Amino acid sequence: MADTIPVLDLGPLRDGSPGAVEQLGVELRRAFTEVGFYFVRNHGISQELLDTTFAEAERFHAQSLEAKLALKINEHNIGYMPMRGATTRVNAVGEVALPNANEAVFYKRELPADHPDLLANLRFRGANQWPELPGFRANILAACKAFETLGLSLLPLYARALDLPADYFTPFFQEPMYTLRMSHYPQQEPTAPANEFGIAPHVDTSFMTILAQNRIPGLSLRLPSGDWFDAPAPEGALLINGGMMLRRWTDKRFLATPHRVINRSGRERYAIPFFMDANYHATMAPITADGSAGREDPIIYPDFMTSYQRANFHHAAEKVEMQGA
Repeated sequence: MADTIPVLDLGPLRDGSPGAVEQLGVELRRAFTEVGFYFVRNHGISQELLDTTFAEAERFHAQSLEAKLALKINEHNIGYMPMRGATTRVNAVGEVALPNANEAVFYKRELPADHPDLLANLRFRGANQWPELPGFRANILAACKAFETLGLSLLPLYARALDLPADYFTPFFQEPMYTLRMSHYPQQEPTAPANEFGIAPHVDTSFMTILAQNRIPGLSLRLPSGDWFDAPAPEGALLINGGMMLRRWTDKRFLATPHRVINRSGRERYAIPFFMDANYHATMAPITADGSAGREDPIIYPDFMTSYQRANFHHAAEKVEMQGA
């Protein structure tokens, strides 16, 4: 079993170097069959934009509770989730955990007011809820655009890692679903119960999660060996993992690795994970190694997300967080 996280240099991919997709696809296959996480360098997202997005997360959570609750999370999983606002029934390693010691705000693709999905009130396709903070909306939309651009550029690597044509995933990601989660983790006291976490051990729902490096430690991964591993934060790199959508779509060939956050740093901790998925109406049939029928039936995004939510979270109206770290 690998005991370190692979690092993929995207410089050759961005330069269009011959063989870059093939080589990086091999490295990606190893990452997802041995660890479930990988780093990318030379990814094209400026440190200035990342710093701005972290600063906006801090600015949002510095508002009064009243101002934040005015944007409370809704059935589309958009808006503000209060501190300890979600609890997993049983977490990813079989433990019953206390409510997560974090608060978060969630943003999705900004849809025009006349978008058919918005007018039809399709679930997970609602309007974003913006605070009255000058410049906030523009900065968050810029961050979402940058993360989406990176995610789309990686799709050929995923295809080649599965021995598929490089453009295999293109039709499924014409307007991909995504969520930017801006989280705040207060300091957890050393005397806190053992089953209190910033976020309890869990796996993401996503096809792809892009996580900007955090200067405040706290994120740990559970390797296939069962050992917990504190995630390093190499300068200039982004950390990427797959969730249950990727695992299901690959007929469980690729890992969805449990991870958790415990903030005992003595400082406030913020995180800005970006979760990217296939488009809303894409039918995701399991991709098997030999082309045979998969272990599970084909599924579309809203059905996948709704079933996962019902199975994993306590919340009467199903208005809970669905993605982590």
